[in-house]
Amino acid sequence: MIGSLRGRLVSKLAPQIVIECNGIGYEIEAPMSTFLALPKIDSDLFLYTHLLIREDAQILYGFSTEDERLMFRSLLKVNRVGAKLALGVLSAMSTNDFSRCVELEDTTSISKIPGVGKKTAERLIIEMRDRINAITPSATRAASIGVEASARSEAMDAMIALGYKSKEVNNLIAKLDIEGKSAEDIIRLALRQAVK
Repeated sequence: MIGSLRGRLVSKLAPQIVIECNGIGYEIEAPMSTFLALPKIDSDLFLYTHLLIREDAQILYGFSTEDERLMFRSLLKVNRVGAKLALGVLSAMSTNDFSRCVELEDTTSISKIPGVGKKTAERLIIEMRDRINAITPSATRAASIGVEASARSEAMDAMIALGYKSKEVNNLIAKLDIEGKSAEDIIRLALRQAVK
């Protein structure tokens, strides 16, 4: 098993990267999260890797963080989720955002990922629920989500504390335009929506 690679970035053409290590060029497939963080061509690069061996191919996948690789490996264990769909999940949202969606049973956000329908989103939530904590502890997730996601998450936590169920809160907030809004604004709008 090839666990990691350190070498010179030779080429990058999404989703494929070539890293040269001691004269050997390794072709690696990477999620967009890793791809967008790549340095310039000819720069040194370190990636965590996962080698997938199939009857017709040996494919090396690369990730900028250990969390991404752990999430990829966990996704591969989900029934009917292959490497292509696992890469799609990691390309569409960060490990923290995906973990949050699983915790909140947010099928709406997960089903927006290309290739993921409602049934697959539900299966991902059910099968990933127990694995999420091992990948990204809550403190790490909370610290790294963006401002908008953070306001959304704060609003959701507050509404759950008020006695609403997480699925109900998620459905309410999914109907709102929350761009640029504070947690307080989101709560106010969601409560108005709830009494309609």
